[in-house]
Amino acid sequence: MTKKFSSETNLPWWKKGVIYQIYPRSFNDTSGNGIGDLKGISKKISYLSSLGVDAIWLSPVFTSPMKDMGYDVSNYTDIDPLFGNILDFEKLIKKAKENKIKVIIDQVLSHSSDTHPFFKLSKSNKDNSKSDWYVWADPKPDGSPPNNWLSVFGGSAWEWDTSREQYYLHNFLKSQPDFNFHNIDVQKWLLSTVKFWLEKGIDGFRLDTANYYFHDKKLRNNPAIKSRASGKNPYYYQNLKYSINQKDNFAFLKKLRKLTDKYKETTMIGEISNVELQAKYTANNDKLHMAYSFDLLRDEFSPKHIRNTVSKFFKETKDGWPTWSFSNHDVVRHLSRWNKTKKDRQKFAKLTCALLMSLKGTPCIYQGEELGQTQTKIEFDEIKDPPGKKFWPMDFGRDGCRTPMIWDESKKFAGFSSSKPWLPIKKEQIINSVKKQLKNRNSTYHFYKTFISLRKKISFFTEEIYFENNNEVLIFYRGNEKEICCMFNLSQREIAIDNTYGKIIPFLPSQQVGQDSKKLNLSSYGFCFLTKTDFKISNKKS
Repeated sequence: MTKKFSSETNLPWWKKGVIYQIYPRSFNDTSGNGIGDLKGISKKISYLSSLGVDAIWLSPVFTSPMKDMGYDVSNYTDIDPLFGNILDFEKLIKKAKENKIKVIIDQVLSHSSDTHPFFKLSKSNKDNSKSDWYVWADPKPDGSPPNNWLSVFGGSAWEWDTSREQYYLHNFLKSQPDFNFHNIDVQKWLLSTVKFWLEKGIDGFRLDTANYYFHDKKLRNNPAIKSRASGKNPYYYQNLKYSINQKDNFAFLKKLRKLTDKYKETTMIGEISNVELQAKYTANNDKLHMAYSFDLLRDEFSPKHIRNTVSKFFKETKDGWPTWSFSNHDVVRHLSRWNKTKKDRQKFAKLTCALLMSLKGTPCIYQGEELGQTQTKIEFDEIKDPPGKKFWPMDFGRDGCRTPMIWDESKKFAGFSSSKPWLPIKKEQIINSVKKQLKNRNSTYHFYKTFISLRKKISFFTEEIYFENNNEVLIFYRGNEKEICCMFNLSQREIAIDNTYGKIIPFLPSQQVGQDSKKLNLSSYGFCFLTKTDFKISNKKS
């Protein structure tokens, strides 16, 4: 008897859907100033609808001096003029929802800009209504900072202020002072800013540095990590035991969850540093709805690493839910990060798409990923990113993954803008234009579109995941009864394995695979989906 794949499931949309991250500065410019804007995003909603994504996540669009490209907020309830205004934002929400696309916004709660009125007042003296809204501390007797905490962006996490004759804490740039979450009034006010955007009709939040909210009240020194780290940034030499990931974080996130749950079908995605914490922050359905870590955003790309990362999450929690991303606005694009030889890039792009869509969890695509976009090489005089300037030439910063979207290779500035873009557009990226890929049915874009559509029709992709202990080929099963076997050759060499996994499923994409009665042959970046049961897709709509 033939069984049917079914798209019917009682899961909330955010467990079934696909999220698309937009970096607004680089998506589409309608004002002609070389910087993308909200109207530009609205004009491309039809493109996103055609791709099949369920939600868009917008990197920060709030009022900001842009010292960290919007992650330094000076007004939490207004839109920066670079991107438009509140009316433009409301129109974007309306158009997105007309196209059945939800809108998630980046919420930066751990710190503000140093130009925020509250910080200006806080630093004016030690006796004002906002004096305890940021983290202030006296120097040691020798005048040095209160402890050894370091900034992610280099140097001490403490900056001296001459007005108060105290240090203030900044986990990132010195122009990004940390809020004092131990002050309940700070929590209440930040919750009110979250409510403001919920009332505007947004569908959720991506919470920037969601494990950085609280600090150790005693300001104890961070210990060194047990096995000494090496690398470009000394920040990672410390065990961040006291500066982040405090127990109070969980209590505040429960308050956030209680607030967002009052609004139908909203979700929160937390940026968390590693997979163990990713699991803890989503456990028990009372904190974050989802979280993503940097474990699959790093350099390692192997069956063992992917198996261990995903398995570890579900070992840590039975009811938590992950978001998986291979690229975002903070890391080298995965086609350049994992495929350094530059060989078979389109095949590699399709492999990583099929893999991302097949993992248990919610996939998040970074703009241009659906085009097979690669990292842009940025020269020193082109750098806009503060860490890029700080750590050059050992680290090129984050600008290379933030360059403009390539819409039309035949137009000046690739159809992104009518004037010179804020970051350069280069030849290697232009060849992957939207216009060219829409015309080519074998393009990376059409592969993403096809797989997103199929993923929605097959409920097994939201059910259990079971890994085989194989370090040569990544093999796992999807479905509560292991209905689908997913097989990926992550290498450039051909691999043959015994054919005991069933027949290749004809309506799911495969690549570079041969099958006979005894062997499966996976060529470079080959993958396939197999089953031992006779299946077909149900035509019922989800």
